[in-house]
Amino acid sequence: MTDARPLGADEATFIAAARSGDTARFALLTERHRRELQVHCYRMLANYEDAQDMTQETFLRAWNKRESFKGHAALRTWLYRIATNACLDFLDKRNDSTPVPSGSEVLYLQPYPDRMLPEDPQESVVARETIELAFIVAVQHLPPRQRAVFILRDVLGWPASKAADALELTVASVTSALQRARVTMREQLPGRRLDWRSPATHELSSDERGVVKSYIDAHERNDLDGLMSLLRDDLRFAMLPESGTVIMTAKEAVDGWVSGGLFQRGHDDWRGIATTVNRMPAAVLYLRTPADPEYRLFAIAVLHIVDGKIAELTGFDASDKPWLDLPPTL
Repeated sequence: MTDARPLGADEATFIAAARSGDTARFALLTERHRRELQVHCYRMLANYEDAQDMTQETFLRAWNKRESFKGHAALRTWLYRIATNACLDFLDKRNDSTPVPSGSEVLYLQPYPDRMLPEDPQESVVARETIELAFIVAVQHLPPRQRAVFILRDVLGWPASKAADALELTVASVTSALQRARVTMREQLPGRRLDWRSPATHELSSDERGVVKSYIDAHERNDLDGLMSLLRDDLRFAMLPESGTVIMTAKEAVDGWVSGGLFQRGHDDWRGIATTVNRMPAAVLYLRTPADPEYRLFAIAVLHIVDGKIAELTGFDASDKPWLDLPPTL
């Protein structure tokens, strides 16, 4: 099934570039969609590096299939179709392509830098509404094709006929898959904002900024009691990729960090900077050891803050993620 639409300027230019083999014009027309396609691949895969690779794979496939583009659908739609199927092929090869068991964590999850969100205002709003870590993790609990249906239908707002055409399914199959996906998503997001299509707040609240500042200050002062006071007693904590999510009290969390060597009897020398990733407040932590004169990039803590307390803390090793564009030392 195809869109009933006149041939647009982009589509006509793309067809001309495809017929002439004009690689420069092809690149110009497709490159403008890179950020939104990369966010789409990230929703499918939950991993920034894999999303980058599949976006590049999308452009390669688009070039190889350029003669098949007739302009019946928008160029953007055609690219999304290719990107979705590239991700599905990738997931078929990934050992853990089956849905994530309930209660487990997505160990391949990576943070997404806000500076790489789409610049187009409309696309940026969609990305911001569906980029939070809790949402990304919940989507991973869907089987791959159900995941694709859910993202195309409920995130991108495609009609069932267009989603069915992209995935080579029947409309009835798409409708059934979407119903099952919605049930799973509501099970995975208890107590959180379930209407991901509602307007999202673009800026951090003063409450969130204050908690991040206090979190960094507590590290810099080695104030374990102050750090404990910022955490809810039903804290959801994960340090990826080493461990999955666990629920613990504030005292259990801090005691665990101390016993794990993160606070050496309160004498570690920390510095931190506030930032955002996945449109969420985050603290970037730098550690200086007695044998090192510099503060070195250590970890990034992504925080979900509720009523002035940290309800969820997802930590990532920051030293191996150059795409976050963080200074290696302070």
